[in-house]
Amino acid sequence: MTGKRCLGLDTSNYTTSVALFDGRDGHQLGRLLDVEAGSLGLRQSDALFQHVKRLPELFDQLRAEGWLEDIAAVGASVKPRWVEGSYMPCFLAGEAVGRALADTLGVPFYPCAHQQGHIAAAAWGAGRPELLDRPLLAWHLSGGTTELLHVVPEGTGVAARKIGGTSDISAGQLIDRTGVALGLAFPAGKALDALSRTGRPTKGFAVKLNGLTFSLSGMENQVKARLEAGEAAADVARFAVATVAGTIRRVTDRALEEYPGLPVLCSGGVASNSLLREALEDAVFAPPACSADNALGVAVLAHRAWTQGGQP
Repeated sequence: MTGKRCLGLDTSNYTTSVALFDGRDGHQLGRLLDVEAGSLGLRQSDALFQHVKRLPELFDQLRAEGWLEDIAAVGASVKPRWVEGSYMPCFLAGEAVGRALADTLGVPFYPCAHQQGHIAAAAWGAGRPELLDRPLLAWHLSGGTTELLHVVPEGTGVAARKIGGTSDISAGQLIDRTGVALGLAFPAGKALDALSRTGRPTKGFAVKLNGLTFSLSGMENQVKARLEAGEAAADVARFAVATVAGTIRRVTDRALEEYPGLPVLCSGGVASNSLLREALEDAVFAPPACSADNALGVAVLAHRAWTQGGQP
């Protein structure tokens, strides 16, 4: 890594992450938060507590490795989405540390939304940073969010407007709940993906679409019914994942009828799923490390803002 670095912080509900970006290369560290076995998640107070404990550990590691030099700006995700009313206490940990560091170093602080960071990380990780400078469609697929976004450049960053997605539980929630029901550890995305690859091929369930919106809550009952009927775990896993992948494919096709010619970018932890990547073979995907919750996109947006003298 050469030149001035911008530091990014992201403290999502399940990952503490810090990253540095110099305009060409990126480096990040991240650690999943501890979730009790059999649990379906964390309370915000528990997530916030773990972030407060882990941020100093990550900075100790960065300092020992010589990364905390030539810091030109600091960025942090301060809310889930850049819309009115979007708030989660866990992001206070990264924002507080980021603002304090920026004041101590005498450098600018650039806030962004967690969702904006996902988009930036996916574009950069896929080797397509130019996507941030043009309109596109982007999926944000994670444990808490399944949204189809119309994204346009805004200032030095991006503005994302929701045009579709789930009306109830997210794709990540369905995957995690299916995984826990099958005895897998939470979060279950990676393990369920591997298990599903050994199941019998299926198109999954044809979820009803309402324009670009759909519901996944009924899938939980179908998963439970299949388990109670004694269906093999691998087949149940394949059924759930194939349903998610097929639904995202169908909604994407509909969206492209309304927004023809726009590239499609997939971000968020669920975007690491191999069946989804096969279903959307014409979409842009980043490596899994840049798809899951991470601070790299935050650092990328901070660097764009610093070099262009604006806000992400």
